[in-house]
Amino acid sequence: MFIAVVIVHILVCFAIVGLVLLQAGKGADIGSAFGGSGSQAVFGSMGTPTILGKATSVVAITFMVTSFALSMMAHKRTVSVMPASGPSAPASAVPAAPPAATPTAPQK
Repeated sequence: MFIAVVIVHILVCFAIVGLVLLQAGKGADIGSAFGGSGSQAVFGSMGTPTILGKATSVVAITFMVTSFALSMMAHKRTVSVMPASGPSAPASAVPAAPPAATPTAPQK
């Protein structure tokens, strides 16, 4: 089930990117570039919703639902990387000090 939701989530990610890139911005007209109807372009009415706008809304809601589902499933699948109890080292495994080097007289 987890893998199926991940696959759906990835497909929805690609779909939402594609739908957003296909849509024209609010100021896409050439007249708005030179100040034509600029006051209504930012805070004005939305106009009639297009099919791309409706599809983007559906895909965005699907993205949110799959994100929430994945987070809930991942929370239930908690697996620790660290073991519960670490390896116990025996007392004899403590490394001993290296042997002391004896000074030698320099050769002439």
